[in-house]
Amino acid sequence: MIRILAIGNSFSEDATYYLHQILETAGVENLVVNLFIGGCSLEKHWLNIEREAREYQLQVNGSKTDRHVSIQDVLRETKWDVIVTQQASHDSGWMETYEPFLGNMVDYLKKNAADVKLFLHETWAYEKDSTHWNFERYHKDQQEMFRRLQLAYTTMAEKYKLPLIPGGELIQKLRETEFFGDGGKRSICRDGFHMNYIYGRYAIGCIWARCLAKIQVKGNAFVPETIYMPYENPDREVINVIQRLTDEMICFQPEE
Repeated sequence: MIRILAIGNSFSEDATYYLHQILETAGVENLVVNLFIGGCSLEKHWLNIEREAREYQLQVNGSKTDRHVSIQDVLRETKWDVIVTQQASHDSGWMETYEPFLGNMVDYLKKNAADVKLFLHETWAYEKDSTHWNFERYHKDQQEMFRRLQLAYTTMAEKYKLPLIPGGELIQKLRETEFFGDGGKRSICRDGFHMNYIYGRYAIGCIWARCLAKIQVKGNAFVPETIYMPYENPDREVINVIQRLTDEMICFQPEE
C-alpha cells in the first residue's frame, strides 16, 4: 500500500486525476489525496501551515469532495508514504519565489510526517499561444519558461535533496511528437496551461506513477476517459507514445 499526498493546486489536480487508476491497474494498492487551492503558491502553502488554515478542498483518488481541510488535518489522520509539492505555475521559473517557503515546508514536513519521502513536482510550461495572464513574465516564450522552471526546480531539488518528478520535461517531449507538436491534431493543454482532460492528465499521472511507485507503465491496461470529453475515444497510438516516453524518463535523484 502506498499513500500519496499532494500539497498543490490545479496542476497537481491534473497529475492525480488518473494516478489512482494507473497504479491500481499495475497491481499497486494505493491512496491518492490532493489538497487543492487553485493557483496556490509555495508561499501560500507555508502561510496556510502557519495558520492551520482549512482552505484546501480534499480530493481523493481523482474525485472532488465537499470537505475542506488543513495540512495539519491530513497529517494527523493518515500516515503518508509520499508527500509531493510544487510551485504555482506562474512562479515556477522565478527562483526567488521558492524561498524561504519551500525550505520551511521541508523542515515542517520532516518533523511532522514520520518516515515520509518528500518529492518535488516539476510543472510544465504553457502552450505557445497561451493567453494566461502571467505568460508575459516569460515574454510569451514557451522555451524560455521551460528553461527557467527546469533550472529552478532542479536547483531546489538539489538544495533540499528531494527527488524530482520531471512532469515538465515529459510534456516538452510530447510536444515534439507528431501528435502534439506544431501542426499536430491536438494540444497537450485544454486551455493553454492546464492539461488536456485525457492525454495531458494521463501523461502526468504516468510520470507520477513511474517516479513514486517505480513501475513501468508500458502495457498498463488502464484507458483514460472523462466526462469532460465524452465523445472522444482515446487513441491507442497516442497512449502507447505516452507510455514509451514515460518509461524512458529518468526521475531526478539528487546526490546525498
